[in-house]
Amino acid sequence: MTQPAAHGELRAVEWAAGRLRLIDQTVLPHRLEHIEIETTEGLRDAIAALVVRGAPAIGAAGAYGVALALIEGEREGWNREQVLAAVHRVREARPTAVNLAVCVDRVLPFVDEGLDAVLAEAAAIQREDVRANRDMGVFGADWLIARTGLDRPLRLLTHCNTGALATAGWGTALGVIRELHSRGLVELVYADETRPLLQGSRLTAWELDYEGIEHYVQADAAAAGTILRGEVDAAVVGADRVAANGDTANKVGTLGVALACADAGIPFLVAAPTTTVDVATGSGDDIHIELRDGAEVVEWGGVRTAPPATRGHNPAFDVTPGRLITALVTERGVLDFTAGELPGTHLR
Repeated sequence: MTQPAAHGELRAVEWAAGRLRLIDQTVLPHRLEHIEIETTEGLRDAIAALVVRGAPAIGAAGAYGVALALIEGEREGWNREQVLAAVHRVREARPTAVNLAVCVDRVLPFVDEGLDAVLAEAAAIQREDVRANRDMGVFGADWLIARTGLDRPLRLLTHCNTGALATAGWGTALGVIRELHSRGLVELVYADETRPLLQGSRLTAWELDYEGIEHYVQADAAAAGTILRGEVDAAVVGADRVAANGDTANKVGTLGVALACADAGIPFLVAAPTTTVDVATGSGDDIHIELRDGAEVVEWGGVRTAPPATRGHNPAFDVTPGRLITALVTERGVLDFTAGELPGTHLR
């Protein structure tokens, strides 16, 4: 298993020599490879193919996509409208994760100031995300220690991948786990495998192994049983969009974890930066759920695993109602949903 040379060097998104450099997350954990993106269409394809994934990482990539559009436009002789059209296509590459649109929109006003201004703002977005992740890791760890009231290392469950690979660095939900681990307060992590593309077993397990954190990978369907048998003290997950009422879209399978936590009476903590909170979206009913190619469900490695006529239903996300979420941790602190502290009233 190939690993980065040093902990500080793991960056899913980097700008170097006039192009965007991405860790190719489709080939992990077998190989650590980078691909270089020089066009907006190449970036759009990379986002759609999950070469780069995770809401904050996609947001950072989208910000640099504006720079790619400027360079590409200069090279191809595009006018301003063509440049903006290319940026819009990147912005819409994955509709559920709000970070992509937020970060692109933040950089867009700098287009008329030129490439250097766009790159400076995109770099600022990256720096802010890493700082935010570190802060939410501390807030989340403190909250979990207080909430569980346990005087021993915690047994935690997480779903999908929310570490350095999914962000500009450090991680959101996995950042909370990393902070707890740094304090010697993690006994074990259950990482759901995350069907159909196995981000949990391919990516989260790779990061946990890299950090030396004891862990199991389990089938998504095993999560509820593990929780209800009393083998988990808390679940910590990320988010791709948080609505004003606290409803939260995350990788499909998250809802089942939340339901099991509610039944078991253990904390279900969502960790996400404020860029993921969309107070303009009233509830989960207003969140567009991306449907991916059904072949991802009925094939594996290009080999058909279901009858030829069977179609695959492949929602990439599900929505967890706010009533099932114990709390949301952002870089600003923790909102306790059980006390009525919802994003629509606290994060405007």
